[in-house]
Amino acid sequence: MSSPSTVWAYRNWIGNLARRELTAKHKRSVLGWAWSLINPAATLAIYSMVFGVFLKVEPPVAGNGTTKSFAIYLFIALVLWNFFNATLMGSMGSLEAAGSMLSKVYFPPESPALANLASTLVQVGIETVIAIGVLIALGNVSWTMIFIVPIVFLLGVFSLGAGLYVSVYNIMYRDVSYLVGILMQMLFYATPIVYPITLVPDSLYGLPARWMIENLNPLASFVGAARDSMYLLKAPPASQWFAMVFWAFIALAIGWWTFNRKAADLIEKL
Repeated sequence: MSSPSTVWAYRNWIGNLARRELTAKHKRSVLGWAWSLINPAATLAIYSMVFGVFLKVEPPVAGNGTTKSFAIYLFIALVLWNFFNATLMGSMGSLEAAGSMLSKVYFPPESPALANLASTLVQVGIETVIAIGVLIALGNVSWTMIFIVPIVFLLGVFSLGAGLYVSVYNIMYRDVSYLVGILMQMLFYATPIVYPITLVPDSLYGLPARWMIENLNPLASFVGAARDSMYLLKAPPASQWFAMVFWAFIALAIGWWTFNRKAADLIEKL
């Protein structure tokens, strides 16, 4: 495991890894970078149809007082979820893919995870610009949209920490990737993405269901803050900022510490 100064010294190497990953993502593809728009658009259309049309989930009225769009309300949350999912799952695969290089030449072993984070930031940047453009066209715009930048940054820190942690155990135990895939499906529906948090009852089977989602699910804070700043056009409350900072740096500390303890053994296994 490398110190932050060593990682910074290899920033050009990490940048090259990120560029290579972005290039390889759409290699031999006819539509190329258009898939960066097609994939999220298809996902948005499916969820909008199922939850907005069939199940008739009602979104709140937007910050301008007139707009009420389930598709936009959903898309803002999907941008955050896609970023987290791509960073976490990509971190597992990127470390394993870099095994042959690590055995031949030295570079900070966390570089593949950082490069993956950099490449996913490009995707989240594209999706965020699209969301802002649509909101501006609908007349739902405010200075509060600038909060999406620190929200994405904190989510990136959280995702990197979680990615470092699971990438360690994915190398040691190949079952981890399957387990993480199942847990991610559960986490998606345990996060208020396709539904507003107001639909969750205060008490369910004797448990404080809404409190548990709001306080024990890290993704709920990030999704809620993004919707507050971009859809409802209000500044996220201090409690949400505290929760995002807490989850981000706890995840990074645990992930970095775990990676630090296991890095030498990982290189041998790779």
